[in-house]
Amino acid sequence: MKLQPDRFDVPSVTGYGPGWVAIQGEKTHHSVVIASNGTQFDWGCEHFQDLGPSHFAQLAELDVELVIFGSGKLLRFGSPAWMQGLMQKRIGVETMDTQAACRTYNILAGEGRKVAAALLIEGQNSD
Repeated sequence: MKLQPDRFDVPSVTGYGPGWVAIQGEKTHHSVVIASNGTQFDWGCEHFQDLGPSHFAQLAELDVELVIFGSGKLLRFGSPAWMQGLMQKRIGVETMDTQAACRTYNILAGEGRKVAAALLIEGQNSD
């Protein structure tokens, strides 16, 4: 049997570490949203405490079925009030630490799911 490496036809997270993620091989040191439909934008928050309803309202405008919220180094849940726009549009939300969110996004996007990852990147560490 011949095995071939997985091929992604969608944007994917190709690496991560403390204070950064790489999307399609390009490192970023700030919070970012990536979606399987090719959408990608800076998320405009540096710490969990910076998050609010406007950040999640941006996510409700995406054409996705599920948002994976990477809450930073630690697993932290956002306020239910932040999720109102997502709930109104029947978009699911799963919360996990950012590294787990990267892995989960890659799996679901690779399966062809309409998914986005909102990745909180804390600190400005570089390597």
